[in-house]
Amino acid sequence: MLFGFLPKQMWIHSSLSQCFINPTTTTTTSLGKYHSSSIGAQVENGNLDGSQSEEKTIAQISQIENSAARVVYELKNGHTDQASNPSLINNVLGVVATLGKVEDDNLSRIFSEYLGLDHMLAIVCKSNESIKHLEPYYQKGKINKSSGLHGGLGSSFSKPLDGRFLVICLEDLRPYVGELAAGDPQKKLALPKPRLPNGTCPSGFIDFDVNMINVEIANSSCLTASGLGLRETSFYSLFSCLQVYKTRTEMMSALPCMSDGALSLDGGMIKRTGFFSPGSSFR
Repeated sequence: MLFGFLPKQMWIHSSLSQCFINPTTTTTTSLGKYHSSSIGAQVENGNLDGSQSEEKTIAQISQIENSAARVVYELKNGHTDQASNPSLINNVLGVVATLGKVEDDNLSRIFSEYLGLDHMLAIVCKSNESIKHLEPYYQKGKINKSSGLHGGLGSSFSKPLDGRFLVICLEDLRPYVGELAAGDPQKKLALPKPRLPNGTCPSGFIDFDVNMINVEIANSSCLTASGLGLRETSFYSLFSCLQVYKTRTEMMSALPCMSDGALSLDGGMIKRTGFFSPGSSFR
């Protein structure tokens, strides 16, 4: 299943009502299927804090067999044979799903569905030197499966890491180069509001997706040699100037001023200009 960015206020993942099927047991494992009401009550009573919920999220990632994201957190937690090799994870920040927080479950579902599972589980690292450590090769290009993430599996993994996995390298991305919002500790991008041909801002426009994600202050700057943070690099590359509207109708009315697609709170999705995604995953 797809899962979402951690909601800012409750630090929980929301579900897209999709599941991974375990073919050996015919059971389903739901990632991040927490109910806001019960979690909210625990937060109010002081029985659940942010770190506990984030740990649960990482624990859910660790349930995904044959996953590079799972291996990364096993290494970070010191649970594998190569955990003592700091070069493997020194410059690895985590996976996309755990590096951003949003205001509520609905935004979490929408943003996660837009990105898709591969991008939500993408490993984010600072430099391409990190990639060499994650997956080393022999001289003829064959993967060295005794080292890197492949060699870090340890005895606790029932299946070896196989197939491709996505790694985002911050220093190699084409970052946002404009101004930042003045005085904003989140360092949001100073993107001009969209304008219709008559000069007005479209009705129902909320914000740009890239500015609706909250990042830890430690990840908001100085992650690259030029001092950039996650918003200008990773999240801008993933979302660019994707617009967010209140309703599907308002989103469609804003087509003339759309450059990188749009989402609406009621499930509308335009992947990019001219690429529509009808239907809804909401239930």
